[in-house]
Amino acid sequence: MTQFPVLTSNEQSIYAALELSKNSWLLAIRVPGRDNPSLHPIKGGDAEGLMAKLGAARDRVAKVTGQVPKVTLCYEAGYDGFWLARLLEQRGVTCRVMDPASLQVNRRARRVKTDRIDVENLLHTIVAWHRGERHVCSMVVIPNVEEEDLRRSHRERERLVRERTAHINRIKALLFGQGIRGINVKARYKTLEPAKLITGEGHHLPERLSREIVREIERLAVVQEQIAAIERERDLAPTPCAATERKRHQLLCLNGIGQATAPILAREVYYRRFANRGQVASYLGVTPSPYDSGGSRRSQGISKAGNRRVRTVMIQLAWLWLKHQPQSALSQWFNRRTEGQSKRLRRIMIVALARKLAIALWRYLEHGLVPDGAIVKAR
Repeated sequence: MTQFPVLTSNEQSIYAALELSKNSWLLAIRVPGRDNPSLHPIKGGDAEGLMAKLGAARDRVAKVTGQVPKVTLCYEAGYDGFWLARLLEQRGVTCRVMDPASLQVNRRARRVKTDRIDVENLLHTIVAWHRGERHVCSMVVIPNVEEEDLRRSHRERERLVRERTAHINRIKALLFGQGIRGINVKARYKTLEPAKLITGEGHHLPERLSREIVREIERLAVVQEQIAAIERERDLAPTPCAATERKRHQLLCLNGIGQATAPILAREVYYRRFANRGQVASYLGVTPSPYDSGGSRRSQGISKAGNRRVRTVMIQLAWLWLKHQPQSALSQWFNRRTEGQSKRLRRIMIVALARKLAIALWRYLEHGLVPDGAIVKAR
């Protein structure tokens, strides 16, 4: 029978790490009193098999020590999303999802990389993190099903807008290659008849080219219909997250924040609970990254370690804020700092304004503090 040394209550924990791939999972389990973990290959997606391995380890430790240990499992955020984390939490397993970009890796040009090495590194990292070494990695907040579902509308719309742009550019390119210019494809695609267009050489479009443009127009029309349907769903469909939707309506009350921006901010950022302004800036990835080593000191710019989608939206919103909220304290601060400066410096400073604006909106939503000098719409 396996013998475990006498442990304190703080040590009575089982730590596990999971290396995920599409076809197979590799589970590493470290039980109290043992330094070397046990490794268990599991078929990819087999959550019941995973629970069986964790349950067996918990029962063995409980049988020897007389206490039911706490089980903590970690894995990297990736294609499997958060369904596994929510399932484990429902089954009594504490689950941590790590940000892969925050994990330290070997910097050798030819480093050895295997699933075994990766899963053991994850295991060592989660043990250190629970020991209080928070610098070893960053953890991802696990959203519930409703919060995750709310993001679908604006994320799908973002992809469809890119697809719409691709269709429009393709039609323009085909026409441009025949000497036909100046057609607003986005506005005229419904009435555009390629068979009636005259090329730069003075004749009609070739038949195959004309049919290709017609098919592109048909695909563009489908995308436009889907974008309109998604926007209706985004703005009008009822949701179970009342607190998040209340924040969306609060954002819409500020001049300069419209239907395209408010859902992204409310459902991607401000549904979370931030402890301070530093956490808000870190989530957006707009915190400074100084390089101070030996005699070398320089700024590496912003970290860009947060939510890329929201960071882009916040910078766009900062430009809109200058246009629609010119009397606000934030706009006046920006204008004072950039007066007489080049366009390049203004583009740099807009990131600082985006950071200040994100913090001001957080205070507005959490504490009801309207940004100084901001215009509030009458709704």
